[in-house]
Amino acid sequence: MDAAVIAIWVLRLIFLALLYAFLWMVVRALVRDLRAAAREPTLELGRLVVTASPSGEPAAGVSFALDAITSLGRDVNNSIVLDDDFASAAHAALTYRGRAWYVEDLGSTNGTFVNGSQVDGLSPLAFGDEIQIGQVRLRLERARG
Repeated sequence: MDAAVIAIWVLRLIFLALLYAFLWMVVRALVRDLRAAAREPTLELGRLVVTASPSGEPAAGVSFALDAITSLGRDVNNSIVLDDDFASAAHAALTYRGRAWYVEDLGSTNGTFVNGSQVDGLSPLAFGDEIQIGQVRLRLERARG
């Protein structure tokens, strides 16, 4: 064997060792991130607090944790079920986009109101705003702690 063949084999082995070292570092970083994500408590994005509910369900004072997409209405498949004769089955949806909350009326019969004004399409929300669906009033609040 001449020196050129030996040099090529050595370069191949060095390249292979560097490739495996890189892959090991990537896998190690992924495993570390997955373990950290599993340890972190689930972060609550916000909550809705019932301020008034004439029918009694949900009761006034009850708090609901919000997901990035939260549906509201009479149907049991909604994230938050409102037992109100004036609420539609799929009445409204709250969405968290970027760093802001939005409410959207889903074609309900009686409409969705934010601070007394009817919502047309997608409407931005701020913490402290009051949403009215049927006769149920809910206040958007920051997540606890």
